Amino acid sequence: MEPNDKIQLFENQRIRTAWDEEKEEWYFSVVDVVAILTDQPDTRHASTYWAVLKKRLNNEGADQLLINCKQLKMTASDGKKRLTDVADTEQLLRIIQSIPSPKAEPFKLWLAQVGRERIEETIDPELTIERALETYLKKGYTREWINQRLQAIQVRKELTDEWDARGVQKGVEYAILTDEISRAWSGMSTRQYKNLKGLKKENLRDNMTTLELVLNMLAEATTTEISKQKAPATLSENIDVARAGGKVAGDARKAIETQTGVPVITSKNATQLSEVVTNLLEDAGNKEK
Repeated sequence: MEPNDKIQLFENQRIRTAWDEEKEEWYFSVVDVVAILTDQPDTRHASTYWAVLKKRLNNEGADQLLINCKQLKMTASDGKKRLTDVADTEQLLRIIQSIPSPKAEPFKLWLAQVGRERIEETIDPELTIERALETYLKKGYTREWINQRLQAIQVRKELTDEWDARGVQKGVEYAILTDEISRAWSGMSTRQYKNLKGLKKENLRDNMTTLELVLNMLAEATTTEISKQKAPATLSENIDVARAGGKVAGDARKAIETQTGVPVITSKNATQLSEVVTNLLEDAGNKEK
């Protein structure tokens, strides 16, 4: 199984999830769900509650499929991947029934909605784009920026598809190649770039200006095209391709900076960029008055 990790929100509380493409099934972190239903912000208490609940269910002769949950590696609060109990929708509904909580019914409705939306997106991928657009608008991004961001998602997907075709391994090797592309066009690794913008776990692309996004897209799109032509067979060869693709965008960045006299790379993150847009809109409104 190749699960796609994702964070889902229930009443603004985070639940770690993984989508199994082959089975078309969501897996939910049991501890995260238990923490919400029992109002336990400390996951250690939720883990203890779940351990006691499993023991009670076992003593009551509950179905072993319910008790012996699958384990998947999910990102913990410290950023590290750790094995944690996960449950599919059917298992989770049965666990919810065993926990007395006023949030049980709202959670069941939320669970049904999450499952329905992901299946709908599998059938019609365009819905994914529409929902992403909606989310970015709610966060205060401009439509112009959002259009570029959605295009960047597609460009990245084409690149990772190409890497998959060349035998590049997800995880460490993806990160190595992404860093090479980033260094070649921006002069920084992904971590250095995020540090410049004061980011921790936030998505770097969500904190780029339109011009930064465009150049990053150029770097990744060029890498994809070079890879298709050169068909790299080893990680070393893929690194060379990544550097070559990134250099094209790096040369473009330098040309822009020469013409404008202003650095393309900025330390501004999404919050600061949003404030700039808000101020511009307020100024425009005042002028109209």
